[in-house]
Amino acid sequence: MRFSTPLTSRASLAGLAGLALMGLAACAGDSNPARDLVASVGAGPKMATTPDFVSTTRPATLEYMPVGTSNPGRTTAAKTADELKAVEAELDAARTRNEAAGAAAAQLGGTPAPEPVVLPKKPGSVRTQ
Repeated sequence: MRFSTPLTSRASLAGLAGLALMGLAACAGDSNPARDLVASVGAGPKMATTPDFVSTTRPATLEYMPVGTSNPGRTTAAKTADELKAVEAELDAARTRNEAAGAAAAQLGGTPAPEPVVLPKKPGSVRTQ
């Protein structure tokens, strides 16, 4: 047997709709009525103040490049062919130095591994493997 009046069912439906809207609003960025309500009651987490070094080093607004725009031009000019050959020669010289150092280290580290220590057997002991 159902003892419900249309007024109480409408009120409960409105309450559920309000709770659903409040839950969806909790996903919003800065405006969060659910968080604000819980924080005003004192049940929510305590908001920590921003440390001084954070507030002084971070900009107030972040300027992002809009979607669909190209990167701005380079501030430095491209290297010439002679400059590229000089850089390649410098990198080749660094590679040969590293290879020589690696070969010297490999030769120094080429000693054989030590043999394992053989322990004498105790009389009456049984060895299981």
